Amino acid sequence: MSQYQCVIRPVRGDEWAKVKELRIAALNDPAASVAFLETVAQAEGRPDAFWKGRAEGASHGHAARQFVAEGPGGEWAGSVTVLVEESGTTDIFDQDIEQAQGHLVGVFVRPEQRGTGLTEGLFRAALEWCWSLEQPELQRVRLFVHEGNARAAAFYRRFGFEATGNAVPVPADPSAKELEYVFPRT
Repeated sequence: MSQYQCVIRPVRGDEWAKVKELRIAALNDPAASVAFLETVAQAEGRPDAFWKGRAEGASHGHAARQFVAEGPGGEWAGSVTVLVEESGTTDIFDQDIEQAQGHLVGVFVRPEQRGTGLTEGLFRAALEWCWSLEQPELQRVRLFVHEGNARAAAFYRRFGFEATGNAVPVPADPSAKELEYVFPRT
C-alpha cells in the first residue's frame, strides 16, 4: 500500500480504540526505545477513558491534532500528532516556550509502509494544519529526535527540518539526549 492508496486525515473523537492499537504497535517497534518517551506497559496500563480523551482532544480545536494514514480497508498505516505550544508556557521537557509553535510527536509508520512516501504525506498534513491556525499563529514547528535515532534524523533533515543545537536529556535516561529540529514558516 503506497501513500496514494491511503487517505491522510485527522483522527475522529470516537476512534480511541484505533488510536490505542496504533500507539501500542508503535511502542512494540524495535526503534521504540529511541523514538518514544512511553513504554508498552505504560500504554497498555492506561484505562479506556485515557484513550477516549486522547482521541477526542486530538480531533478538534487548536490545541492538538492527530493525523492518520488510513488504508482502503480501514487499517491505519501511520500517524503523527501536533501539539500546539503557547508562548509563556513550558513544554514536556520543562523548558520555557518563547513563541507559539507546533510540536510534532508520536511519529510512526508501520514498517511495511516505510519508504512509500507515507511519512512525507503525514508531515505535509500536519504542517498545513499548523500554518492554517490563526490563533495562535505558528511561526515554526519543531520535533525532538533521540541522538541514537539516525534513521529518523536523516528523514527529518531530508524533509526540511533543521537542527537547532538545542538538546535536552531523555527523561528515562538523562545520559542520553533528545535533539531539537525546527521547520520554520516560510
